[in-house]
Amino acid sequence: MSFGGAWRRWRSGPTARRVLAGSVALVLLAGAGTAAVAAGSGEAAVHQEDHFLDMPETPGSEQTVRLDTSFFTTGGSPRPAVLLAHGFGGSKDGERDRARQLARSGYAVLTWSARGFGASGGKIGLDAPDREIEDVRHLVDWLAKRPEVQLDSPGDPRVGITGASYGGGAALLAAAYDPRIDAVASEITWWNLADALFPQGVRGSGAADGVFKKLWAGIFFTTGSAGDLGGPQGKRSGGAAAGPVGCGRFLDSLCAMYDRVATAGHADADAIATLERSSPSSVASRIKVPTLVVQGQQDSLFPLDQGDAIARAVAANGAPVGVDWFAGGHDGGTEGSVRTDARVTGWFNHYLKGAGNDTGPAFRVTRTGGVDSTGFQAVLRGADADSYPGLSGTGSRGIELTGRPQDVANPPGGAPPNISTLPGIGALTQFASVGGGLSLDFPGQFAAFDSAPLDTSLHLTGAPRISVHVRADQPEAVLFAKLYDVAPDGGKQLPQQLVAPLRVTGADAPGGRTVEIALPAVDHGFEVGHRLRLVLSSTDLAYASPAQPATYQVSVASPLTVPTVAGLRTEAAPLPARTWLLPLGAVLLAALLLFGRRLRPHRDRKVLPDPALAEVPLQISGLSKRYHGAADRYAVRDLSFRVEQGQVLGLLGPNGAGKTTTLRMLMGLIRPDAGEIRVFGHAVRPGAPVLSRVGSFVEGAGFLPHLTGRANLHLYWRATGRPAEDAHFEEALAIADLGEALDRAVRTYSQGMRQRLAIAQAMLGLPDLLILDEPTNGLDPPQIREMREVMIRYAAAGRTVIVSSHLLSEVEQSCTHLVVMDRGRLVSAGAVGEIVGEGELLLVGTPADFPANELALAAEKAAALAGIGAVSVVERGLLVRLDGMTAGRLVAELVALDVPVERVGPHRRLEDAFLSLIGGSA
Repeated sequence: MSFGGAWRRWRSGPTARRVLAGSVALVLLAGAGTAAVAAGSGEAAVHQEDHFLDMPETPGSEQTVRLDTSFFTTGGSPRPAVLLAHGFGGSKDGERDRARQLARSGYAVLTWSARGFGASGGKIGLDAPDREIEDVRHLVDWLAKRPEVQLDSPGDPRVGITGASYGGGAALLAAAYDPRIDAVASEITWWNLADALFPQGVRGSGAADGVFKKLWAGIFFTTGSAGDLGGPQGKRSGGAAAGPVGCGRFLDSLCAMYDRVATAGHADADAIATLERSSPSSVASRIKVPTLVVQGQQDSLFPLDQGDAIARAVAANGAPVGVDWFAGGHDGGTEGSVRTDARVTGWFNHYLKGAGNDTGPAFRVTRTGGVDSTGFQAVLRGADADSYPGLSGTGSRGIELTGRPQDVANPPGGAPPNISTLPGIGALTQFASVGGGLSLDFPGQFAAFDSAPLDTSLHLTGAPRISVHVRADQPEAVLFAKLYDVAPDGGKQLPQQLVAPLRVTGADAPGGRTVEIALPAVDHGFEVGHRLRLVLSSTDLAYASPAQPATYQVSVASPLTVPTVAGLRTEAAPLPARTWLLPLGAVLLAALLLFGRRLRPHRDRKVLPDPALAEVPLQISGLSKRYHGAADRYAVRDLSFRVEQGQVLGLLGPNGAGKTTTLRMLMGLIRPDAGEIRVFGHAVRPGAPVLSRVGSFVEGAGFLPHLTGRANLHLYWRATGRPAEDAHFEEALAIADLGEALDRAVRTYSQGMRQRLAIAQAMLGLPDLLILDEPTNGLDPPQIREMREVMIRYAAAGRTVIVSSHLLSEVEQSCTHLVVMDRGRLVSAGAVGEIVGEGELLLVGTPADFPANELALAAEKAAALAGIGAVSVVERGLLVRLDGMTAGRLVAELVALDVPVERVGPHRRLEDAFLSLIGGSA
């Protein structure tokens, strides 16, 4: 297991590159340790030179250490140089692909295997200033003598340095010790190695009070103690002879230090001093060059507070700083290398070449916006700001936590331990990014304090703080603080699986101690209805706990202060989410799409928006659809109509009229055979962006039965990848009106309750066009009336509603316009009043035995009378629209025409008009 080495190998993705490089010619030119690699597609050939360089063991020493180096360039005029350092457990070989990328970007790139790694000699000094960092000074000297490298002055090359983890620490330290370095890009690294390995929430009498991060420290030293590590050792490489058994390639002093602290479970003063000498914090005032800080959110080794300290210190020295919180780190992650590598290259382009301004925003954070269509991969979106807000944010929100004082037991030997994360196990952290993750708190070993359910959403960006009161029956108490996101159904999530340890000294004093805790820095959104839960536990798997049993009493002493950053701008579109998708699959898909376009060019061609229809919610023109195997029968045929803003349009027709097929084509769920659908001027295609302005409830909605109604709505919205504040949950929940049932599992819902929840889901985000298919199914009369009023109010705000229903009385009361279909064709379209009849409409009843042909003849004669607007034959009578004639005169005229009139009454029902329309379209 390695730190930066494993992470860099994960980022570089060699398997993906090999698949894509099937058509790339790799030409190896032998001779004098020099290779040239020519990439296809016009890429410049990269020349590689491998050298062993001798370095003094320590400054002034006659003993030497051989470093294995590789130098990459594309030739041509002198250009700036980049030093590329590797992570712990890695070597220069793991940086080869990245070195070639930088060389093709116009840099002379030098990579090397640090002491004790790869084929280099010497022993690991943990980025010691007089060893590894002195080596970097000599590498800069070597670059200054190369004709390919641009010089600022004799012996002073134009050079930047970058690296991840172990390499990132070397980059910062080298910039402090060598003023010739002009720019730095550090990734997932430390600022103070003592604080990273012995973090603490409250410092007591001295630095040794930190809580030992035993699992990560064990991985660190076990990796370096694993013997050969792939290269020569001892006298063969010009270094010292092998040390004590178990030290591997570590310096003996470091090995002895680890043995002491691992045995004692805490650091001593000598250990702290040793670790701080290998920390950029020890030379903070010397780092005065532009510094890009890329820190991982999924990182329990070097979390965001380490990157924050780097940024604040460099900015205090007056140097430009960029901060990037990406979705990755030592615990794994979901964000690949393409974006962060491009940002590092842009940083160097600006500060080394003086070319371009694409250094990225001052602050950027990658956010998780739900999951993709597979349900397993997080959808990533970036948010940025013009200045770095720090861990305190630009604003804050106080959250009251409740809970009585609680007793917490530290078990003998600190076992069994509670679990927050498993260091380095990236899969669990990736699972956590989509709402899962592993976290376990044993009863009796933790105290919990909850907030009330949130009435508005809350986005935490930074490190929350809270004061707690601690009493103990021992002189000191060791606690682990973490902040959970608790859903209404009781499910909980620990953001990024991070925990903050603290050692409270003097906890056995009368009255105990009140201390302030800085919780882990994260970027996380809490949704409406969720609660915040502070957990204080006595043990954690990743840390050393006191071996002796103890009892602590803890309580909260202040509200929880949650930092926020209001100025963050969220990207409009999600970042690429499937970083693991095989490129070969993408190539096959592209070929399939290309082939499909040749077969069906009329379907897949790009159709430009129509500016003239930009304000028109819906226009359907010549729409036709015939299902496979239906011969000449069309589900929809030559359908055309238009819907304007503010209308509530009723889509009517008997079963089989083509209503649902029309709605499914409108939603992009199926393709039409002919014709066009435009929504706000944009042609509708499957997945068309304009469909984000459409909310729909067609043929029922699917819900996860074990989740509550509220949780289903929140999960659906998260899957869209849009910000929680855009959802308008309160309006949607008011529409659902499910009361306490909203927080019950959906499997307990009646059909009507499911229907109301589905309608609320369709209204999330307050879409400009709302489509409802049979929305009143399963609703009781009061709920039907409420739904009618909701649709009317919704359209009155300038939006548009299309509703398909068989309840004609409801359609007549709620809709402003109608489209009547039968057998796939348009029968009638217009305002309700025009179709039902604005003037006096009378129903004239005739005897059941009155011949139909005579009734039809009477209708023709009556229609020709002055003062009559229209006459149609209906069952057992005539439907007459008066246009000036009185009812009494109508009866007299009909009697004169030998029509036996049994009854006459006013008639304004949509039902009869509808039946008349579809009866006349057969």
